Amino acid sequence: MAARWEHFEHGADVGVRGYGASKAEAFEQAANALTAVVTDLDLVEPVEAVAIACGAPDDELLFAEWLNALVYEMSTRKMLFSRFAVRLEGTHLSAEVRGERVDVARHHPAVEVKGATYTALRVAREGGEWIAQTVVDV
Repeated sequence: MAARWEHFEHGADVGVRGYGASKAEAFEQAANALTAVVTDLDLVEPVEAVAIACGAPDDELLFAEWLNALVYEMSTRKMLFSRFAVRLEGTHLSAEVRGERVDVARHHPAVEVKGATYTALRVAREGGEWIAQTVVDV
């Protein structure tokens, strides 16, 4: 199965879903979906690296923490990210994310993501691939 991401509808908010051969790859693909809520992913140059680390008691909560850490970094650094390298050790995540400062004229940000919710939160192996999904508040 090829790694990929998608959005799914959920009322006024947006669902983000990542698929991958590994759980880490599914988390990376969901991060792509998160950026794509804001702008065209292809417009974001991976020029600056940022390290992220988080932990949680289980996979679902770790996934929500991961997305919320990305939202935090996007907000405080005024950046968008387009490359994600996730490493998982149990329920601890470390990642290097790459992106650039927001350029409103070039990125045309559509919305601001406020955070990941627990709505439709799911991390599971399904049909030979991993899926990681949740709804993000916009």
